[in-house]
Amino acid sequence: MQLRNRALALALAAGTAVSGLVGTGAAAAQEAQGATPIEWSACPADVLAEIPEAQRTKVSCANHPVPLDHRKPRGPKITLALMKRPADDQANKVGSLFLNPGGPGGAGLIYSAYGSSFFQPEVMKRFDLIGFDPRGVGRSAPLRCFETLEEAEEIFGRMSAIPLTRTQIRDTMVATEDYTDACARTAGPLLGHMSTEAVVRDLDLLRQGVGDRQLNFVGFSYGTLIGATYANMFPSKSRALVLDGNVDPALRTTNGAEYDRQRAQGFELALDAFLKRCDADGDKCAYSDGDPRAKFDEVRDHLRNQSITLPSGDEVTYDGYVGRVSSDLYAPTRFKALAAWLQATYAALHPEAAGFSAQEQVEQLPPLANRRGLADVRPLPAAETPYEFDDSYYGVNCSDKPFLRLPQLYPLVAAAWERESPTFGRSQATSDLLTCATWPVPRPDRYAGPWGKRTPNPVVVVGNYYDPATQYKFSERMARQLGNARLLSVDAFGHCVLGDSAGVDTLVTDYLVNLKAPANGQVFQPNAQPF
Repeated sequence: MQLRNRALALALAAGTAVSGLVGTGAAAAQEAQGATPIEWSACPADVLAEIPEAQRTKVSCANHPVPLDHRKPRGPKITLALMKRPADDQANKVGSLFLNPGGPGGAGLIYSAYGSSFFQPEVMKRFDLIGFDPRGVGRSAPLRCFETLEEAEEIFGRMSAIPLTRTQIRDTMVATEDYTDACARTAGPLLGHMSTEAVVRDLDLLRQGVGDRQLNFVGFSYGTLIGATYANMFPSKSRALVLDGNVDPALRTTNGAEYDRQRAQGFELALDAFLKRCDADGDKCAYSDGDPRAKFDEVRDHLRNQSITLPSGDEVTYDGYVGRVSSDLYAPTRFKALAAWLQATYAALHPEAAGFSAQEQVEQLPPLANRRGLADVRPLPAAETPYEFDDSYYGVNCSDKPFLRLPQLYPLVAAAWERESPTFGRSQATSDLLTCATWPVPRPDRYAGPWGKRTPNPVVVVGNYYDPATQYKFSERMARQLGNARLLSVDAFGHCVLGDSAGVDTLVTDYLVNLKAPANGQVFQPNAQPF
């Protein structure tokens, strides 16, 4: 990176930590205010339709009130949607186990009905599993920046997921500011109370609401920040916390730009490992003929200027290429199909290349993972369709992650990040860094440390070596920053791993049920390899 661009990147990376209500006084005040018991009842039919049939007679649901602003506990309330899947052995129940799938903005309500995907039977026997939509998400007072889908489409339609040309960059920057202006007009008072600190205060009220003296919690991805924040805001109330696919809490809450720059590097590391594994596994991987790295880069660079049409008639664009690869790196079960699709795309660029029949194995190209939750929007329906998505992703990230409020620096930083992370740098810059620069909550209340409070029991931190979204060194940092933690590592691809590595799952079960903390530094293999 040239000196000028390095200086710009460093300038944009600068951030100032702003702590919210922290300390034992605030924690004691929250405990003293009390929490009403959660009142469980039958789940709505449309919620039950989203879970396995075998679980529908077991679960119950609730809508539980919490303060909009925790500084005003007797002020306006919002409601949080929860689902409970009861322990199979109620007579020997340990307590409740709260789950968060990440995001931010991940709707966790139905996760309790899918516990067997992540946990061994003993966990299911001994815990009530509780999923919930955090504030602003899904069914929990959703944060919405638009009233109609048409308003959203008009703004999002002017954006490029990965703007390359001057026109695309200009249009995306203008539309992004229009988006944040819409949030200021429409989202309402919840907009100023979307930080992870607020979510954690909600979670502590939920703990009290189920009658547990201490919290049991499993968080995935962004959910690890919820767990780490809880461990430091309420250390004495933490019983067993498992954090899988970890953020770097100190970096994320003090320097949003540098955190996202390193996220782009994590995707690059995962992609490189995927291509090397494909090469090493030979015929098991449809993309192994030739040099997978050189083939990938050639196609990517070609797509910057011209799309590629597959024999099926599907058009591969630059956005679609980067979007599919980034999405599929999350799940090793998709690696074989990804390799076949990459080979088909390369072969369409080089019709003379061997192995063109690989295109027959290709799945339909999924939509690009749109960063504002609209990837699966169908063609425009009738006018004045209600906007039923939520804008919690930015509501949380722009509260938690500090960025300079200088959107005009975006083109320079995007170019600098692209030079060091050629596949994912620009797309990473075209997200929080750009949007949070004009987010209409310039000084949110949020928790930004300290991170070293000592919990009664060690926090269990789990990290994959080739996790694209939260690279492995983030898990190492999480374990170092927490005051009492044990790190378990998995020589695996993909984002998060609970349920996919028997060695880790056995130790996590013993920890959750019996509070037996695992030895630090153990390394495990996944249950299955990608090829």
